[in-house]
Amino acid sequence: MDGQFNTSRESSSRGDFKRKASDTQESEIKLLRTDTDKQCISHTNNEDNCELVLPVQPDYYDKNFPDYRQPVEIGCFSLDSRRHLYNDARQLRYCVKPTNKNPNLNLRDGYKDRYIKRNDNIKEKLDHILKWILLNKHKFPMLSGDDKPPALSNQLRTDFITWRGHLTKILTTPYENREGWLLAVTRFNGTYYMSEVETEEARRQREQRTEMQEELMYGGYKFEQYLCADKPGGNPNPEGVVNTNEAFCCVVRTRLNGHSLVFSGEVDCKDDSDPRLKAPQCYVELKTSREIYSPNQERNFHRFKLIKWWAQSFLPGVPRIIAGFRDDNGVVVSLQSFETMKIHHLVKNERNCWKPAVCLNFCNAFLSFVRKIVTRDDHRMVTLFSWEPGKDISYTVHTDHTHTFIPDWYVDNMTLQEGS
Repeated sequence: MDGQFNTSRESSSRGDFKRKASDTQESEIKLLRTDTDKQCISHTNNEDNCELVLPVQPDYYDKNFPDYRQPVEIGCFSLDSRRHLYNDARQLRYCVKPTNKNPNLNLRDGYKDRYIKRNDNIKEKLDHILKWILLNKHKFPMLSGDDKPPALSNQLRTDFITWRGHLTKILTTPYENREGWLLAVTRFNGTYYMSEVETEEARRQREQRTEMQEELMYGGYKFEQYLCADKPGGNPNPEGVVNTNEAFCCVVRTRLNGHSLVFSGEVDCKDDSDPRLKAPQCYVELKTSREIYSPNQERNFHRFKLIKWWAQSFLPGVPRIIAGFRDDNGVVVSLQSFETMKIHHLVKNERNCWKPAVCLNFCNAFLSFVRKIVTRDDHRMVTLFSWEPGKDISYTVHTDHTHTFIPDWYVDNMTLQEGS
């Protein structure tokens, strides 16, 4: 099925990551009904109505690295200039790293006249992933090693489905001190679907971006244009239009302790220099950052930026990041490669800096927390998990369709396919 997806009712449709099991198991998340235990805070005078919360403090999750299975790509899809989905790799681009040690790449070029920006006001939620699932639903029973038809109670034999970006936010939460988040979770046919909800603060910041902030965002896409060709052996075309509607996304499956995960994330480009490398090991992440002039700037880069770069690439198993460092005029003056699995070595000797094990253990605890709280299987019910810096994670339950994000066309198609 290489055509674009139709959402009408008529459509049918070993690795380096292996670690020893962590001490952080589901049974360790003791959600006690006491005011003194930080894992549960009562918001009423009645102990029986105590609301459960999840602590975020890094020290609590500073334990052995949990078992994180080598991610495996199970599919991909492309989004064209109109955000239409195609069940293929037509938007995949190929990495062409400049040979010049001083690349002199102008990230501002084309901002005024060759830039088509995606509409940030349109919230796509999980729609693209759900369309891909309907086109590839036949793959899921095979992923579990079982050729029997899946039961309606868990058609996909997968615990969680979400975007890579949402998991990145969860991983970095123990060390985040500025941006909170809202995650909506719905359990449908035994699988937990997780979709981000824009906070009021995030909406305010988005609507009040300065021209300089918009230009910096553009610069990241422009950097990709300088380093990417449309076909193997081709050359980049920096004179072309930057259109952020277009994207290539991989879909990977992995497991964090007892939680099976299927998630999708945008891929910048592929390194096709070694044909032995298979996806996602052949993918490359491209980043930009301000040039570092002082030890304090280097510490901030290690502490606040590298954790997000690491988490974003670690989750899908992307092994390498190429960073372009720009001067104050928006010109990339140097390039540096980072191996994802070695990034933590750059920060391990810094005081009070982030630890990968803490990030993964916290993510494992959060997924267990979600499964403890969300027990009702109903695509119309949404549990909204909320976090703000300095606070624990709390939740509210919504049955009034305010935050419903699983569309009827997905529910109908899943039901029709199961029936047929």
